[in-house]
Amino acid sequence: MNSPDLLESLAQPARDALFLNQDTAYRTLVPRGPGNRQAFALLASLSPETVLKSRPRKIEMAAAILAGLWLWHDCLDESHRLAQEIHNPTGSFWHAIIHRREGDFWNSKYWLNRCAGHPALPGITRAATAVIHNAPADKRLLRLTLGDWDASGFVDLVEAVHDRTDDPSHGAIVELQRAEWRGLFEYCLKEAL
Repeated sequence: MNSPDLLESLAQPARDALFLNQDTAYRTLVPRGPGNRQAFALLASLSPETVLKSRPRKIEMAAAILAGLWLWHDCLDESHRLAQEIHNPTGSFWHAIIHRREGDFWNSKYWLNRCAGHPALPGITRAATAVIHNAPADKRLLRLTLGDWDASGFVDLVEAVHDRTDDPSHGAIVELQRAEWRGLFEYCLKEAL
């Protein structure tokens, strides 16, 4: 995370969940099976009203923070339940990412169409550009940051390589997934406070 001050605003169970298995969390493009049990125990105690230390300014953004935390630990059903109740572009963005991670690529693109031009895109683009700069040369990766982050193109790329860990760009794609998550999560934190 790039914004330690923002992270200080999370309630302790949320911060504990965020840093739980930090190096191994969110490393699978299309996870199978249940999410992290330790994270489940921490996150189950939280609600949008309690995910921050203080009362959120925007409750739907606090719900988006919680949806993101569930997603970080591959608890797709729990994340999905929250995201589908957030009726704004941020909820649609989380919803799109959840469906991509479920392997429901068409549905992911449907939700991406509902959040085109999202305000988190410039930050995601900057983070993704840094990942691509350090990755093996790959035209598929370069296209993702021509202009704002191409979330739809990223869905196509994940669909093509999610089960091909031998693809030379697989590791970079995982890092792009993590950069996208961080950018949207930080946006949600800023908006909730």
